[in-house]
Amino acid sequence: MRNESIAKNYAEALLALAGKANETEAWGGLMHAVAGAFESDITLQRFLAAPQVSAGQKRAILGKGLEGKAPEMFIKFLQKLVTNRRQLLIPDIATAYTDLLDAAAGRVHARVTVSRAMSEADTAAIAEQIGRVLKKTVVPHVTVNPQILGGVIVRVGDTVMDGSVRRRLGAVKAKMLGGV
Repeated sequence: MRNESIAKNYAEALLALAGKANETEAWGGLMHAVAGAFESDITLQRFLAAPQVSAGQKRAILGKGLEGKAPEMFIKFLQKLVTNRRQLLIPDIATAYTDLLDAAAGRVHARVTVSRAMSEADTAAIAEQIGRVLKKTVVPHVTVNPQILGGVIVRVGDTVMDGSVRRRLGAVKAKMLGGV
C-alpha cells in the first residue's frame, strides 16, 4: 500500500511536468515504454536494482540511453527517481500516471466479458451504453468466455454488472429450488 501512494505522488509530479510541456499523453506513452522495458528486460531490472552500481552511473546510463528519444525533463524525472532510490517503482508510477490521466479526462476502463467474439460496432455500442450509465467515457477491454453462455458481464473498478445468461439461469434455479 505504501508503494502505491509513493508511486501516485511521483505520478502526480510527472503529470505536472508533462502538463507544463503540454505533452501529458505523450509522456504517458514514454512512461509506459520505460516501464515495459523495465518489466521485460531482466538485465535492466538487475542494473537498476544493483546496489553495487552507483546512482550516478545509473543516472548517466539512463541519460545516454534516452537522449534524443525523450524530452530532457522526462529524463531528469527518471534520474531523480534513481537519486531517490525509487527506480523500482517505475511500473507502479506508469500505472498511477495512467489512472491520473484517465481521471482528468473522465475516462474509465471497463472489463467486458462476453460469450463470443463481438464486432467493433457492438463493442462501441456497449461502451456507449456503459458510458451513459456512468456519465464517463468508457474504454472497453473485451474478453471472451463461452462459460457465461450469453449476455455480458461488465467490471468497472469494484462495480460488477452481471447480465449473463448463466447468472439468470442460476437465479431461476434458486427460485425453483426455494419454492419446493
